Amino acid sequence: MAQNIYSNPDFFAGYSQLPRQVYGLDGAPEWPAIQALLPELTGKGVADLGCGFGWASRWFREHGATSVLGLDLSQNMIERAKGETEDAGIEYRVADLETLELPEAAFNLVCSALTFHYVRDFERLIRMIHAALAPGGNLLFTIDHPIFMAAGNPKWTQDEDVRKTWPVNGYSIEGERRTDWFAKGVLKHHRTVATTINALIGAGFELDRMEEFAPTPEQIAEIPDRAEEMVRPMILLVSARKI
Repeated sequence: MAQNIYSNPDFFAGYSQLPRQVYGLDGAPEWPAIQALLPELTGKGVADLGCGFGWASRWFREHGATSVLGLDLSQNMIERAKGETEDAGIEYRVADLETLELPEAAFNLVCSALTFHYVRDFERLIRMIHAALAPGGNLLFTIDHPIFMAAGNPKWTQDEDVRKTWPVNGYSIEGERRTDWFAKGVLKHHRTVATTINALIGAGFELDRMEEFAPTPEQIAEIPDRAEEMVRPMILLVSARKI
């Protein structure tokens, strides 16, 4: 079973105050980049893996999806999502992506935001998603960029010219990474970009597009602190299609 850090009261309290949780999709600077990769949703069945508070699940329905299944490991997340949703076309369930099994050829789109890096057996998950998609179906996910999470102690440092610098060490050493973020020992699983993409290819996906998110000049002008995201990529976006 994956680590359910969201059951930790301190973590959940801190996480709930992030802009992307307070303001929803408007608080996620990468959301416009995600939108640009989404297929036409009209008449589609969608699975939202790691749905959190249900922001994306509701957006998919508002933009034409016939049905949405929102899954999250956290009972706290699912209860909040249910409380903020009045739509019979959306179903929320507690589920562990480490062991999740979805019905075959049941969805046209599987989407996941900043969740797959919590999953140890990524290859199993990707094979299962491939089977759960109808022919021509799409997979779109975002994860912590491997450059962002590779270091054993990821934090800003300064180089000899006193420039803000992000350490990249142990990049080719895949496996567990534990960090203190709202709570001690938050567990994620580091994989290289090549491992991530090759898992998709091996499962039978065709890669449509990959983006390394960086804020736009307009986003930086709005919140100047976002300029640090130009130093290193924080989020990897991947769009693939079941051939």
